[in-house]
Amino acid sequence: MLRHAASGYKRSSQLWLHRRCIHTNVIDTLRARHFVQAVTSDAITKRVESPVAVYCGVDPTASSLHLGNMVALMGLLHFSLAGHQAIPLVGNATGTIGDPSGRNTERVALDHQELATNVAGIEAQLIRFFDRGTQYALTRIPSLDPSSLKPVRVLHNADWYKGLGVLDFLGTVGRHSRVGTMMARDSVKSRLQSMHGISFTEFSYQLLQAYDFWHLYHHYGCRVQLGGSDQWGNITAGTDLIHRLPGAQTLKVSSESDNTSDEAFGLTIPLLTTASGEKFGKSAGNAIWLDEARTSPFDIYQFFIKTADTDVERFLKMFTLLPLPQIAQTIEEHTRAPHNFIAQKLLAAEVTELIHGTQGVQQALCATQVLFGNRQTLEAQKFTSKDFAAAFAHDQRMVEVARSCIIGKSVADIAVLLGSCKSKSEATRLVRGGGLYWNGAVVEDSKWVPSVEKGDFVGEGTVGIVRTGKTNYRLLRLLDS
Repeated sequence: MLRHAASGYKRSSQLWLHRRCIHTNVIDTLRARHFVQAVTSDAITKRVESPVAVYCGVDPTASSLHLGNMVALMGLLHFSLAGHQAIPLVGNATGTIGDPSGRNTERVALDHQELATNVAGIEAQLIRFFDRGTQYALTRIPSLDPSSLKPVRVLHNADWYKGLGVLDFLGTVGRHSRVGTMMARDSVKSRLQSMHGISFTEFSYQLLQAYDFWHLYHHYGCRVQLGGSDQWGNITAGTDLIHRLPGAQTLKVSSESDNTSDEAFGLTIPLLTTASGEKFGKSAGNAIWLDEARTSPFDIYQFFIKTADTDVERFLKMFTLLPLPQIAQTIEEHTRAPHNFIAQKLLAAEVTELIHGTQGVQQALCATQVLFGNRQTLEAQKFTSKDFAAAFAHDQRMVEVARSCIIGKSVADIAVLLGSCKSKSEATRLVRGGGLYWNGAVVEDSKWVPSVEKGDFVGEGTVGIVRTGKTNYRLLRLLDS
């Protein structure tokens, strides 16, 4: 299929762009949205006027992707939406080695079971991300023609290392790699200058990533590799290997390979940081995970709600597919009334929908109203019992109890049951001091008994929310016995 597509590359690029209702070159789009840190050649802009396969690799060092990964995947999503072949690559082979880029110490080796668990989690998330990303795009880009999009192809690099012996690898890839060039790469130099140094295992990582690009180039027609700015050395190692090692030598080449004289390109994307320079990611210790069991839709939403004014426009461009004129208009409105957080609310809702779908947004809004709203706003939103259950599905602050067990229980009894107070006497003292709340309203009598019949519960009469102090929340959800 790729071979036949290659034969049509000479056709009019304008016709190709017209069929897909794409009005700008994807590289221009990425530049306008702050995705381009560097490219190996400016000729990439001309190259992507015709369909091309593009890949971005993710090593399974954890069972979930995080926002740092998402930046590069958003770049890959833009290529996919422009009609190119997107290839997310799971590094289940390179993940056993460990990339030294951006690290001061060597990675801890993963055992086989942990690696398998991580690979399964990452692959499922990649599929889900591009499925949801495409659905999200169809609601944000009216001109997008879904029939023009190629199915995203998730690959595993362990597939092409099976049966490849160390002598074969060194005799081909190693023979065409220069130690001086390898040592000059930033990821290696920084480690050599550190007290920990670098092992031969991590030193050789760049050869494996280079071979990944070489293999994808010859077997899948891949001409572009995307990666974070810390991947520049690994990416250029791949373009160098493609230039030095012809496809006909030793390592078998698929019959579907494209013209090997076609140039290979690399594009790096800035690492995710705030305006203050703070990094985000697993290594930085402040990862925001895409797995809702590790970072809930509410926490994703709240993370972006707290975005600084200096970052919000850039994040809207990078983490959403909203048209740039709409983003500019939003920033203009936000500048006139920054206290309303218009831009941050839009950003939070858009990113939450992109990652977790419309249901995720509903869950985030439900949790936000529970934790920061009042009785009136909760009732106005008309959240259902299922909304509350989904919003706090992985949250220990929600306690589910049979409806029959609550009949006749005072608010003080419930506060103790939920763990809001250690004893009824503590609950009574809080009530006297005006420090205990039920569904956002101050409780005036510790002996008061909430009643479903009288409308004292929200969420279709199934949820009661107890707050002590400013931030200590507990939820009671009634279940039919």
